Amino acid sequence: MSTEARILADIESIRANDLDTQDLYREVCTILFFRYGITPTANKLYQYVRKGSMSAPAEALSKFWSDLREKSRVRIEHPDLPDALKDAAGELVASLWLQAQGSAQEGLAVFRREAQTQVIESLQAVAAADQARIAAQSEANQAQEGLRAADERILTLERNLARESARTQSLEQQLESASRLQNSLEAGLAEARKDYSSELDKSRQELRRTEERLAAIEKRSLLEIDHERQITLKVQRELQQLREKNLQSEERQRIELAACKTELAEAKQQLGIAEGKQVELKAVIDQQIGELSTLRQAQARLETQLALAQREVELAQTAAKQLQESSAANPITQKAPRRNRKGLA
Repeated sequence: MSTEARILADIESIRANDLDTQDLYREVCTILFFRYGITPTANKLYQYVRKGSMSAPAEALSKFWSDLREKSRVRIEHPDLPDALKDAAGELVASLWLQAQGSAQEGLAVFRREAQTQVIESLQAVAAADQARIAAQSEANQAQEGLRAADERILTLERNLARESARTQSLEQQLESASRLQNSLEAGLAEARKDYSSELDKSRQELRRTEERLAAIEKRSLLEIDHERQITLKVQRELQQLREKNLQSEERQRIELAACKTELAEAKQQLGIAEGKQVELKAVIDQQIGELSTLRQAQARLETQLALAQREVELAQTAAKQLQESSAANPITQKAPRRNRKGLA
């Protein structure tokens, strides 16, 4: 087994004792210095233990050298030792302590620089995440503005569509009224034609009866021509009046028929105008319905973009939170409960 593996195994064995952080670091110093002849440094201690804050290994290393110096001084000041040996041993321990203190300070400075670099990088990552979150929030706000504009446009089109629908219904009602008027006029025209035919038949029948009476009168007049002359003249006057009356009746019926035809033509013209307006309105409504469908599709795309932007914001916030937790957890000193405090051998 290599030296590094044995060191790691020894450190794991003392971890099982659930020591305090400072006690654990001092035990590791003892193992490195006395068991393997390695001068401990703050950076090396933190690489093996990885517990507590950046100052924890430096404090433990300083305490280790202080305890070692005190213990060495006790041995050196033993009354059985000569003074020269005491002085040499004191200088040796002092030299070792100065070297160890310098190495500890150097390791602590390197460790602090590395930790400061990690903190700066973490802060830069957090700033970048904040900028990404702000950009995503801006895009989300723009998407919401577009969505609100689309909603307003859709509402306006729906209102226009409702007005056009009401106008269309009004025109359809007018068209139905015109159709009913046309049917009424056609019924009146048919009735007028029927009445005119009836009156014409009556006039013809009357004329035929009159002619029959005239024929009888003429026959009787041949026999009584002188006596019936006045009667014949009277009958002829009556016949003339009847003919004039028939002519007047026919003229009146012709005028009424022409008026009915004129009203019918006007009704048909109004009907054609109404149908043309209805076709135009239907074209406008179809166009507005197409615009409404396009706007609804644009609204769906904007909602999708908004959902993606919100998801990106959530991911950026989660990454920023993780970075903040990682940077916050690094400098916190973690201490285990003190159960067994060992001294140096």
